[in-house]
Amino acid sequence: MLSRIMYAFRETKASFQRNVTLTAAAILTAAVALLLAGVTFLIQSAFANLLAKWQGGVEMIVYIDPQLSTDQATIDTLSAQLQANGAVAPKGVTFLDQAASYEQAKKVLAGQASLLDSLSVEKMPAQLRVVPAAESEDLLPLLAEQFENDVSVLEVALATDAIKLYDKLSDFVRRFTIAASAVLLIVAVLLIWNTIRIAMFARRREIEVMKLVGATNWFIRVPFMLEGLLQGVLGSLLSAGSLWGINGLWNKALAGFGTSGGASADSLLALRVDDGYLGSVMLLTVVTGAVVGAVAAGIAASRFLDV
Repeated sequence: MLSRIMYAFRETKASFQRNVTLTAAAILTAAVALLLAGVTFLIQSAFANLLAKWQGGVEMIVYIDPQLSTDQATIDTLSAQLQANGAVAPKGVTFLDQAASYEQAKKVLAGQASLLDSLSVEKMPAQLRVVPAAESEDLLPLLAEQFENDVSVLEVALATDAIKLYDKLSDFVRRFTIAASAVLLIVAVLLIWNTIRIAMFARRREIEVMKLVGATNWFIRVPFMLEGLLQGVLGSLLSAGSLWGINGLWNKALAGFGTSGGASADSLLALRVDDGYLGSVMLLTVVTGAVVGAVAAGIAASRFLDV
């Protein structure tokens, strides 16, 4: 068994050396494709943090005084008043209690550790999230003015033009990067496939001899599949390392930007991506690279075994 494993690795090494240019091209293409896919996940996570308050079509939020946030009568009254307004969509009012508001704040304030440390569930206001009726967005400022004067209301927030721009930008970036990474990943698969095909063609005489002496198809395939697997893994490791570096530079830039002060700077700090999520994306990148490489090589090894 050990001799077979050593044989597979020796043949894989020899194949790498024979096809250095094609192998390097396949590895780099896989790395770029997986890097784009990983960056897409990080961008979506960053924008999700920034837009956490405004998901699901919400364009107005009524924050209830923390001292009244557990008063069901107050909550029901405010909710009924909002729902009765013609500017609000049917069933367009959603209640978030203090615990849910605190979890949301942890995303929005991800880059502001000192401020987040000063918060607690008891200090957080509950909120009523409002989705406007069709073509009624312009009426929300008037509705906000009505509720700002209510003694049970702490604050009323409206989605600004900047928030709407971030939402559109997030959607555009997601579509573009997914399309680009998909195309590059297909190219990487074809390059790995072609590398294995050329490697098998170069060793066609040796393969014929191995078959004559009784070698099984799987024994012949394994070194080529291992080669494709390693190409995918090496590409994914390059991608994962690049993601780690890019995220570090991005968080450092945001921290520097946040020191400039101002509401816009504080809100942009929510674009930070935490290390836990980054680790998950890096792991997914490595697994995807390994699977893509192994599948492409396996198909090529089966397709061109009778060279």
